Amino acid sequence: MKPESMVVPFWSPQEVESAINGALAHLAAGKVLAYPTETVYGFGGAVDERSVQQLVTLKGRSPGKPFLLLVAASEMITRLGLHLTGYASMFAARFWPGPLTLVLPGGEKRVPDRLRGPEGGVAVRWTPHRSLARLILAHGDPITSTSANRPGVPAATSADQIVAQWSDAIGRGTLRVLDAGRLRDSQPSTVVDCTGRLPRVIRPGAIPAAKLRESVPDLVGDA
Repeated sequence: MKPESMVVPFWSPQEVESAINGALAHLAAGKVLAYPTETVYGFGGAVDERSVQQLVTLKGRSPGKPFLLLVAASEMITRLGLHLTGYASMFAARFWPGPLTLVLPGGEKRVPDRLRGPEGGVAVRWTPHRSLARLILAHGDPITSTSANRPGVPAATSADQIVAQWSDAIGRGTLRVLDAGRLRDSQPSTVVDCTGRLPRVIRPGAIPAAKLRESVPDLVGDA
């Protein structure tokens, strides 16, 4: 398979629709997609052991560093047995879809352990990226997500950067790239741990803590 056939335009509505079937087949085969998000390009795949291991292998990810899940509908969360606690529901109602990642409890026996963080939860974000949400809805389930870069290299903001770094995986057919051009510079999502009695900021990002406290005043930590 030629490498260029694994780099697919994903910009206009027509290109997005044309890319869907190939992307779904790639996910079904347990392989890794590179795709645009509301922040940077991400790597991800289906939420099963085989697909998660393929992503671990591609990224060379060390144990203890989980991936997050991207969703495009609330039922995707409940089907996995994840729980939106009272304050997590308030955050979701106000800021989803958007650059807010919530670490949620639950999902035992439905979510691979490799996706569970040190606090015991699973990180979830409802993406506002319209084309990516279209793909996730067509897939019907969440997809995993991690930044599309090698260790020590900034996260990719264009498909060209991914091709330069990962041409071997593209050439093998392991990695398929959805090319939406260059993304605008933006902050990463804010990450809030929702597994405890009080929510806690564990990574500052696009939504400052002061804004989050308008919905949940008891938030711990600053962004």
